[in-house]
Amino acid sequence: MNTTSAQAPAPAQRAATDRVSGAVPLARLLAMSYQLLIDELHERLAARGWSDVRPAFGFALLALRDGPASMREVIVTLGTTKQAVSKLIDGLVAAGYADRVVDPHDARAKQVQLTAHGHDLLVAVEQIYAELEAGWAGTLGPAHVDALRRDLETVVRAAHGGRLPVIRPVG
Repeated sequence: MNTTSAQAPAPAQRAATDRVSGAVPLARLLAMSYQLLIDELHERLAARGWSDVRPAFGFALLALRDGPASMREVIVTLGTTKQAVSKLIDGLVAAGYADRVVDPHDARAKQVQLTAHGHDLLVAVEQIYAELEAGWAGTLGPAHVDALRRDLETVVRAAHGGRLPVIRPVG
């Protein structure tokens, strides 16, 4: 047996750890955790028949969850380009998760709103997130998951004047 290879971390492990402290940086762990949750969410959505849901849909669904919004509002909320938002909304409309409707304040303008199918998707997502969190609680213990949630919320609120910001795509 080669003891050198048994002691040396794999290249991926070396890349994940900080070169100075040897600890995995918190930002990297948060990114990995987020990716794990999103990947598991989409696996479970597909297993439940939601096979056409793209990860990018989540940002738009959250932007529309509280009611209709103008394209301008969605663009501002998502913090991306008009072209990117238009393409995303086209995808949501084609999949039946959203509709374009006449703005009640300006008949020349359109708003985007979730359909019943879009609201059903949000319910499924929330159910799956609860299942995933229960899995984490099974690994860490419910008290640790609750503490993690409180700590993360405290940090995020402190950085944003006491409120939770909108979730935007990274880019």
